[in-house]
Amino acid sequence: MPQSVKDVLDTLGIKELFPPQADTIQAGLLEGQNIVLASPTASGKTLIAELASMKHILENHGKVIYLSPLRALASEKYEEFKKYTQIAKNDGNKVSVGINTGDFDDADNWMEKYDVVITTNEKADSLLRHRAKWMDNISLVIADEVHLLNEGERGPTLEIVLARLMQINPHIQILALSATITNVDEIAGWLNAKYIVTEWRPINLKEGILFQDEIQYKDGDSRRVNQETRFTYINLVLDTLRNGGQALVFASTRRNAVSAAKTLAGHMNKAAPKTGSTLIRHTMEKANRETLEKEAYKIEETGEKTQISDELADMVRCGVAYHHAGLSGAQRKIIEDAFKERKLKVLTATPTLAWGVNLPARTVIIQDYRRFEAGYGNYPIPVLDYKQMAGRAGRPKYDKFGEAVIIAKTQDEADYLMEGYVLAKTERIWSRMAVEKIIRGHVLATIASDYTHSEEGIFEFFGKTFYAYQYDVKAIKSIIIKILKYLFDAQMIMVDRQDIYATKFGKRVSELYIDPLTAVIMREALTKKPDYLTDFSLLHMIAHTPDMGPVMRPYAREIDVLSLQLEQHREELLINPPNEWEDHIGYEEFLSEIKTAMVMKNWIEETTEDQLITKFGVQPGDLYRIIENAKWLLHATHEIAPLVGANKEIKPLSDELEERVSKGIKRELLPIVHLEGIGRIRGRIIYNAGYKTIEDLKLASLEDLTHLPSVGPRLAKKIKEQVGGPIVEKETWDDWDKEQEFKQKTLF
Repeated sequence: MPQSVKDVLDTLGIKELFPPQADTIQAGLLEGQNIVLASPTASGKTLIAELASMKHILENHGKVIYLSPLRALASEKYEEFKKYTQIAKNDGNKVSVGINTGDFDDADNWMEKYDVVITTNEKADSLLRHRAKWMDNISLVIADEVHLLNEGERGPTLEIVLARLMQINPHIQILALSATITNVDEIAGWLNAKYIVTEWRPINLKEGILFQDEIQYKDGDSRRVNQETRFTYINLVLDTLRNGGQALVFASTRRNAVSAAKTLAGHMNKAAPKTGSTLIRHTMEKANRETLEKEAYKIEETGEKTQISDELADMVRCGVAYHHAGLSGAQRKIIEDAFKERKLKVLTATPTLAWGVNLPARTVIIQDYRRFEAGYGNYPIPVLDYKQMAGRAGRPKYDKFGEAVIIAKTQDEADYLMEGYVLAKTERIWSRMAVEKIIRGHVLATIASDYTHSEEGIFEFFGKTFYAYQYDVKAIKSIIIKILKYLFDAQMIMVDRQDIYATKFGKRVSELYIDPLTAVIMREALTKKPDYLTDFSLLHMIAHTPDMGPVMRPYAREIDVLSLQLEQHREELLINPPNEWEDHIGYEEFLSEIKTAMVMKNWIEETTEDQLITKFGVQPGDLYRIIENAKWLLHATHEIAPLVGANKEIKPLSDELEERVSKGIKRELLPIVHLEGIGRIRGRIIYNAGYKTIEDLKLASLEDLTHLPSVGPRLAKKIKEQVGGPIVEKETWDDWDKEQEFKQKTLF
């Protein structure tokens, strides 16, 4: 490695490699060898990725792409890679690192300037569909969490991306990083790679089962936990905190995670250490209270004020928080950072956190080994999921060991958990490729992006997938033939003699990164002429597509209300509802779509988040997911409408709706929220104060804008700079103290 890289690591106190890192280097990683590294959390996989990346960049081999399964993980890796941007390359320019996890309908040619590109699997797939030219220069691909090939929804995308990158550049180097899995040799065989499997961790992991007041460990050791409360998990949390550790409690559902956090918050006063002088204890407690108050304030000031944010802030004041997908991204980030910085002592979470950002704790407690699976009820989690959760135990630099404990309710259950999880090996990883709805978009992309124009070429490409390696391409041929017929009937592909081409419609569908079925639903809907074309017409249409994702399930008490809403909006609908008596399941599903459309409709009518939570039972994280998917699908509607001969009103309406959904505003606020720093709340305040147009803002005095609630001097000046017009100040607001005083007095 160049000395400049070693110097960066030296400043971070990294003097020598961990055993898995040394093994990977010795296996030929820096000489271009493909490697699959399967090792536990915190064993140093990221550093290996960094070393391989710098080798490629500083020796001019080409660009590096880092594939992450989640946006949050991509952001985490981006922050870690940025430390190398101080290093100069041979041409005198500095190493550059970029991140892109956003818009799927763009080739993003601006990314060509970056040496390391960090992105999600889905974004990489989108870039490949757009034939982004700079991707031809990739010489190293790093696939993080490659064991997620086993995951039904996202696994096939990662599989396609890796197969496609190998197709574009047969000499590309692959570094696949994984948790410890049983059949790593198969993944390595598929990638033509050497594999390294290790259980080594920098911190020893003690796995065990807690039944009543005793933990029985994997190694035969055991210990007692004081029974201070009737809650077994709380007793273990208190034991951990008194010994200077942090605790991570995994619950099976969001509701259970929130409930556990609330209960824990009420017991945190018992966690204070009993040793040391009274003065020292009081000083530490005061400092801790002040720190937690600042974090609670951040939660309260992030986004709109809601019951959820107030409740979460109160828990944070006690040193406890919960973490699940129902929280907004900003709230999750505050909680993650506070836990990493050891400000929060306990975090309760759903199991999805185990696959996400790196949040180690001294003790990991698994409350329930079952999880609700649609169609199965409560079902035992895979061993791999358990190992991912257990792997979070042990904080490098802080702990000498980590402790992962599953709670058992009976002795028989304790014996089952020891054999079935603690002592068990993880399941084999299997490709999930051979499902029609999963790969129809990938089959279309293979043709639409000009990777091949023959049936044999399609079979040849899919013959390079992990599925074909594990089974046989013949097993997937019948599915591909069925998909080709569907695409032909849907007018997305055409056949000219022996060659297959994408139609203009099919090519655009592939570029938009939507399911071909979504496009067919849109085409059929958009060519209809309802009695009334309204916002609700398009909002319901996109809610009806498979790409909207999970729709809002109605509660029993909502069925009659939603049925009434359906009748009231029937003349606006672009999709015909099923008959309630002939197709009861389909009718209930349709009501779910009506509810989802109602949530979006209320959002663009400026209903507050708190009111949405109360009215529909939607949580901020779910609301933002719906908003993000709606923006994407409304953009797709705008693009598809002219291709299918849709009503001319559709294109401008979908364009306007995309913007309104993005901001959560009524139509009248559109001109104002175009300004930087103006969202739905400030926009409404400014509009209601009489500034309804850009022209009104041009004529407004700086002082008048300054005194509007939640605006203030700095934003007022920024608004005036954006709209033009004279900046007339009656007072000087440059004094920083006045700015702070203003902030304290203003209600945000």
